[in-house]
Amino acid sequence: MAAPRGTVIRQQHYPGRAPIEAYGNGGFRFAGMSHRGSILCLPSGIHGWAATSASELDVAAFEKLFAETERIDILLVGMGKGPAPIPATLRAAFRERGISSDGMSTGAAVRTFNVLLAEDRAVAAALIAVD
Repeated sequence: MAAPRGTVIRQQHYPGRAPIEAYGNGGFRFAGMSHRGSILCLPSGIHGWAATSASELDVAAFEKLFAETERIDILLVGMGKGPAPIPATLRAAFRERGISSDGMSTGAAVRTFNVLLAEDRAVAAALIAVD
């Protein structure tokens, strides 16, 4: 079979842990690069994430995170411009896997993630992009 022609779209992934340098304008900057859209910051690296609002978060949105639960103690969920509670079903799913979770604005989640990452804590972040 011939290789695909034209543009090949791959799932975005930065294969390392890095602090978030900037956020806003619909995306994030980290490791000297920029990404448009939401991101998951996991022990395996920073991944593009399809979430665009807190209202669409469900267990399926966190499948990639659940594959790495043994390396995550704390999950920060940046819910967008303002804080919003993590839905009870999600909070229970995190708790079942031994993960403490906090929902907050994306800005607060970015700042907290950077501090905990600098302390070499077992932290992950799910960050919804803001304008």
